[in-house]
Amino acid sequence: MTDASVTDRVIVVTGAGKGVGRGLVRHFGRNGARVVCAELDPDTLADAVKELEGEGVDCMGHRLDVGDRDAIFAMVDAVIERYGQVDGIVNNAMSIPPHQPVAELSEDRLDRALTTGLKGTLWAMQAVYPHMKAAGWGRIVNVGSAAGVFSFEGMGTYGATKEAIRSLTRTAAREWFGDGITVNLYCPVSTRHYEGTAQLTQPYQKKGMAVVQALSPTGYDGDAETDLAPRSRSCCRTRAVTSPGRRSCSTEAPTRWPEWRALVHRLAQAPICCER
Repeated sequence: MTDASVTDRVIVVTGAGKGVGRGLVRHFGRNGARVVCAELDPDTLADAVKELEGEGVDCMGHRLDVGDRDAIFAMVDAVIERYGQVDGIVNNAMSIPPHQPVAELSEDRLDRALTTGLKGTLWAMQAVYPHMKAAGWGRIVNVGSAAGVFSFEGMGTYGATKEAIRSLTRTAAREWFGDGITVNLYCPVSTRHYEGTAQLTQPYQKKGMAVVQALSPTGYDGDAETDLAPRSRSCCRTRAVTSPGRRSCSTEAPTRWPEWRALVHRLAQAPICCER
């Protein structure tokens, strides 16, 4: 087994029916993993499973609402019943709230984001933890966002939730490293999935999206399967090591921070109130 191999590893991906999650399960499956597709929408779930099975991938579909703690634990129990192990999980799913100014943030939208994002990620981590600890090996990959790192207008609820997940990830990485479990997070940035929606057409939302677009000066928006998925796979490989005080396999922010901050400031014409 090579360092980057996930062959025969049992990898769970939440939100696997479409978008980034669909790209992740395709990539894991084509690289030899046994894939668990966890998805709320039964139609996209069935389609994802059908596609993977058609390619000869050993996969399992499970309908899941990441806002339901009991459902998450039941999903992991089902994975253990079928495969006898759970080697990795990518906590990709979260309900994305509509853009809304901070002065108008509603409690119900905030609660939904925190439940499906922060709580859902925590519950999934807690559900797999005892199994990974018993095996002395486990890989957890959480998903942050550039919307949290850079703070986009109108995305306070989403960004705050993602930053909370980032903090939770760091804490778990310190606490669980001794159990043979690595906990990592990457922060993608993209506008492709907003094409044709209000986020790219209305003046207020368009201003916030300008910051997102400024993060890709080449104009290349990236692809879930060919760009994001290999990063997740590297975090699930045999020798992905993260120790307290060090970060490995995580993309929390661009490495050339001063240059990127200046670029975002210039193109978005808005102050960046972030310090590193």
